[in-house]
Amino acid sequence: MWEFWRSHKRKIYYTLGIFGSGYFLYKLYDAHTRRISDLERELASERENDELIKAQMQAHFENIQKIADSTTLPHVMQYLSTRVAEELDLAPLTERLMRGKGQPNTLTAGEKLELWDRLKILSFTTMVLSLWSMTVLSLFIKVQVNILGRHLYIDTARGFGSSHLLEEADLIDRNDEQQFLAIADFLSNYELQTLIGSFEAATSEVLKGKQLKDFFDNSVLHETLVQILDRFMSTGNPRHWLGYLIPEDPRIYKFVAGSGSEDHSHASKFEQLTAETRAVLSSAEFGNVLDISLKVLVDALAEEIDIQSAIPLAKLLPRIAQMGQILLEEPSRQRYIQIIKNIPEVELFFTLLYSSMPPS
Repeated sequence: MWEFWRSHKRKIYYTLGIFGSGYFLYKLYDAHTRRISDLERELASERENDELIKAQMQAHFENIQKIADSTTLPHVMQYLSTRVAEELDLAPLTERLMRGKGQPNTLTAGEKLELWDRLKILSFTTMVLSLWSMTVLSLFIKVQVNILGRHLYIDTARGFGSSHLLEEADLIDRNDEQQFLAIADFLSNYELQTLIGSFEAATSEVLKGKQLKDFFDNSVLHETLVQILDRFMSTGNPRHWLGYLIPEDPRIYKFVAGSGSEDHSHASKFEQLTAETRAVLSSAEFGNVLDISLKVLVDALAEEIDIQSAIPLAKLLPRIAQMGQILLEEPSRQRYIQIIKNIPEVELFFTLLYSSMPPS
C-alpha cells in the first residue's frame, strides 16, 4: 500500500482535486439555479401584482369619472341653473315689451329701444355665460374628483397594501372631503354676480355696433360668440377667471361653508387638495384643454341654432335666450357635456392627471 501510495499519490491528489472541483462547481451551479428560479418567481409575482394594481387603478379611475358625471356635476349644474335664472331673469323685460306692444301709449320710442337693447345684451350674456360656466365647471369638477380619488387610492395602498381596494378604507377625513368638493359651488354662492358683470361688459363691448335690424347668419353668430368669449378671457391677467372658481384663501371658505366648529389644526389635508387643484387649473395644459373645449362647443352651439337663412338680430334673440337655459340642463339630458367628455384632448388630460399625480 505504501509503495502504491508513493507511486500514485499525485494521480490520487489530481483525481480528488478534479472531483472536489466538480462537486464545488455543481454546488455553485445548483445555488445559482436556485437563485435564478427564486428571482423568476419574484419577478412573476411582481408582474402579477403590477397588473393587479393597474387593473384596480383603471377600475377606480373609471368609477370616479362616473361619480363626477352622475353625482357631483348634476348637483352643481342644477344649483348654477337656479342661480343664473334668478340673476338673469329676462321675463320682466319681455313682459314690458309685450305690454308696450299691446298698449302703444305706455312706452315711448326711446324706452322701447332701451328695453330691446337691454334684452339683446342680457340674452347674449346669459347664453355665453352659461356656455362658459358649464364648460369650466364640468372640467373643474373632474379635476377635483380625480385629485381626491388619487389621494384616496394612494392613502389606501399605503395603509393596507396595494392589493386592497379603495372601499376597504376611508383615510381622508370625511369633512375635509365634503368641504373640498363643496368648492364647486363657490361660483354660484359667491362669484356669480361678479361673473355676470364681467360677461355683460364683454357682451356690451362686442354688440355695441350691432343693431336689432342687422342680419345674422351662422358665421356672424359664431364670430360674435367667439369675440365675446375672447374679450372675457383676455380681461385682466391670463388666469383672472380662476378667482370665479376657487377662493384665494380656501381655509376661509371652508370655515364659512362648514358648521363653524372646525379645528383649524386639521385643515392641512383640505388645503393640500385645494392647492393641488389650483396648481392644475393654473397649468398651461388645463388652459389648453379649456380653450379647445370652448371652441368645440361654440361650433356645436352655432350648428344647433342653425340659422337656415340670415335673419334680423331681433328675431334671433328668443332662440339665443332659450339656449342659455338648455346649456344648464341636467347633464345627462344635454349633449354638450357629452361633447366635452369625448374630446380626445380632454380624455387624455384626465387620464394623465390621475395616473401621474405625485403621491405626496
